[in-house]
Amino acid sequence: MSRKWISFPLREGDCSRQAHCDFPEGTYEREMGREGFFGPTAHLHHKHPPTGWIDWQGPLRPHAFDFNDIASERDCPLEAPLTLHNAEMKLRVWKTHGAMRHLVRNADGDDLLFIHEGAGEFFCDFGHLSYRDGDYLVIPRGTAWRIEAREPTFMLLIESSDGAYQLPDKGLLGPQAIFDPAVLEHPRLDEAFKAQQDESTWQLRIKRRNQVSTVTYPYNPLDVVGWHGDNCVVRLNWRDIRPLMSHRYHLPPSAHTTFVANGFVVCTFTPRPVESDPGALKVPFYHNNDDYDEVLFYHRGNFFSRDNIEQGMVTLHPCGFPHGPHPKALQKSLENPATFVEEVAVMIDTRRALEIDPAAAQVDVPEYVNSWRAPGLT
Repeated sequence: MSRKWISFPLREGDCSRQAHCDFPEGTYEREMGREGFFGPTAHLHHKHPPTGWIDWQGPLRPHAFDFNDIASERDCPLEAPLTLHNAEMKLRVWKTHGAMRHLVRNADGDDLLFIHEGAGEFFCDFGHLSYRDGDYLVIPRGTAWRIEAREPTFMLLIESSDGAYQLPDKGLLGPQAIFDPAVLEHPRLDEAFKAQQDESTWQLRIKRRNQVSTVTYPYNPLDVVGWHGDNCVVRLNWRDIRPLMSHRYHLPPSAHTTFVANGFVVCTFTPRPVESDPGALKVPFYHNNDDYDEVLFYHRGNFFSRDNIEQGMVTLHPCGFPHGPHPKALQKSLENPATFVEEVAVMIDTRRALEIDPAAAQVDVPEYVNSWRAPGLT
């Protein structure tokens, strides 16, 4: 049985009795946490917003990137521009339309596709399934696949280079919490899959050590007639996620974890009610990234804690400084809080520092660092 010995945090000065609620008057809470919200924490109460800087020099800084402006239209996903990466995770962005006339296989890692826009058909070793906006497709390393886009498609490709994607341990909540595994879909050997099998010449492009090799067959290698096992492509749509909520406490991002990989996690923020308890914080709390870099891809809706962020944009908050709601969002939460959040976003928290690749650097929004530079709250 899961259990934990009773322990008490240290206390000093004027502080709240509990995290994220009922702050001492005129203070701003900042969480210093380890291991991405899973480790030890301290909650400090400041006289001023922890993001109230007026100048910033040097390479460490928050970033915003407009992925809409990346020239990512390609016929092959293996050529999709690399935007951010480290040893365990590579983030690419890909736009395509029409039908792929070749297959691809990633021998460097497992891929997680997030469909930002578009719809179509996905064919792989395991069969066929349709995709739409908001779908995650988990593709195990070594799977051959291709798509036929019925609508122009814009997606993220998140490569796990050091292991497979798994589901988070839901602990006391039980296995049906957040989403019931019963909603997961796998490809089918249906008529659409059988219809695409032919004796024409097909290329299979394989990525290994970031180099692409091409193998040509005199037939379509997606010629499976049956299979069994539990290592296969899986589909999940954000609309099937039922987020954890507390009306009295603002839950940390870790409560929205969707997939876990070696060295990083993928979380999904979906529409949800805002905390209703008068003393509860109603926007994300100020916090340090003391062990993890945080990436957020904004899919759709009203991004209530951000200013001037649109669909298809990405923010990067590297380890080493506090961040949290923008001043206008915090002010609104104090004066006229919303009752419901209409947003969908994908968060990637990485244990190792991320490198910014040229495709992202070219669409960097340099003024993002100054978006917190607003008059102090009273």
